[in-house]
Amino acid sequence: MTNYREILRLDSLGINHAQISRSTGHSRQTVVSVLKKAEQKNIGYREATKLADKDLYRLFTDGGPSHLSYKMPDYEQIHKELTRTGVTLGLLWVEYCDACRKSGELPYQSTQFNKYYADYVRKTNATMHINRKPGEALEVDWTGDTIGIQNADTGESMDANVFVAALSYSGYAYVEAFFSMEMEDWVRGHVNAYAYFGGVTRLLIPDNLKVGVTQNTRTETVINKNYQNLAEHYGTVVLPARVRAPQDKPKVEGTVRIVETWIMAALRNGQFFSLPELNEAIRLKLEEFNTRPFQKLEGSRQTKFLEEQSFLLPLPHHPFELSTWKVATVQKDYHIACQGQYYSVPHEYIGKKVDIRITKNIVEIFYEGLRIASHERTDGFQGKYNTKEEHMPPAHQKYLEWNGDRFRRWAKKIGPSAEAVVEYFLSSVKVEQQSYKTCNALLHLADKYTAGRLEAACSKVLSFTIRPSFKAVQSVLKSGIDKTPHEEKPPKNKALQYGFLRGAGYYEHDNSGGDDNDQ
Repeated sequence: MTNYREILRLDSLGINHAQISRSTGHSRQTVVSVLKKAEQKNIGYREATKLADKDLYRLFTDGGPSHLSYKMPDYEQIHKELTRTGVTLGLLWVEYCDACRKSGELPYQSTQFNKYYADYVRKTNATMHINRKPGEALEVDWTGDTIGIQNADTGESMDANVFVAALSYSGYAYVEAFFSMEMEDWVRGHVNAYAYFGGVTRLLIPDNLKVGVTQNTRTETVINKNYQNLAEHYGTVVLPARVRAPQDKPKVEGTVRIVETWIMAALRNGQFFSLPELNEAIRLKLEEFNTRPFQKLEGSRQTKFLEEQSFLLPLPHHPFELSTWKVATVQKDYHIACQGQYYSVPHEYIGKKVDIRITKNIVEIFYEGLRIASHERTDGFQGKYNTKEEHMPPAHQKYLEWNGDRFRRWAKKIGPSAEAVVEYFLSSVKVEQQSYKTCNALLHLADKYTAGRLEAACSKVLSFTIRPSFKAVQSVLKSGIDKTPHEEKPPKNKALQYGFLRGAGYYEHDNSGGDDNDQ
């Protein structure tokens, strides 16, 4: 199924059609068709975020694009021309377009022209230099070698894996060791690398590790959901290297080899007893590596990075947090249960199945791909309700000006029995606000029947049930039963009201003749 939302998101970031095609796994023709239809319908990524998946799908499925015939360039000749001084793909594309106009044929756009040339190079094993622009891409990978860390107490050794990130333009690198290559450490490596660079590139080029790329074939690219969330958080695009095509990420491939020589080999004789200790040593070697002068060029990776840094996208306000996903059904009280806590959603979604994204600090709720609620995550005591006013039905919002303490103070003025009934109403529901309407109706009975009668009616109801209700109190007042005095006064000792203790008169009898059980 076409990922319309992601195509619009990438287009809003200024990513070209060929790169969108590679990132989403859709053909370039599909990408062009979606963006053309989006332009016709005046829909951008911002509008798409306000639509559910099914509504977005309907907007783009009312017709298909027409098929156009394009002139295929002679890439063998183009490849030969590129060996000449000063000749670039951009110049050759302009010449190709001019030739098409003269012959009345339809030329490809520059992005597709470049893509087909890259395909030609790959198929013919020709040599192609990838010239990156400042701030364009970050290439990431794990090194093949590991570094050992020893347990100071047992002498046991544990291998640490080394994460490498390199900016494609400057070659400026970030290196960090982790105990695993699982998703949590993979994400932490990216987050720490972005913080180290002080900005974000427009493209993120990983290898085809399962932790980041679930599937990458000629016809389909599936990015791991958490990895995709990371890319969206930083406003970048995951563009996996093609399978068995290390030339797609030459900087990191070269940097990995140099890191293995200048950092890992240099530390081979060191003894490290903790991961922080190893990473501190790596950081010192990394500074030497980034400031080391080029052999054939002027300057160093650091001086070239200083030129590139201003081209990086700004960091988001908060670093990305790894998330977990769950599915839940919205309960009748318009809350979802999540790890022992309850979070509200708009009451219109009662009974719907929703997706929950949970991070260390945030709980987000989505319905059909559309975010409908967001809460700060709460921990501690189980069963806490997190309720937002705008999620409540109008009948509940009416009583927001009230709160439990105000109802308690009002009831206390009427009497202890009224206060006890109000306290029961407030504590017998999952969300306190759900009882405000009942409390308000109960206390207003004093206006019709006087405060004295209301207190007597509450006392009467409490004498025959521990679960008082508004209807029970109202029935007592209507029938006038509250005016009838109690036949027995309640015992002073509250323990006697349950009737399970023997009175003093019991022990006045002679029990000497009783059986052993009475002793």
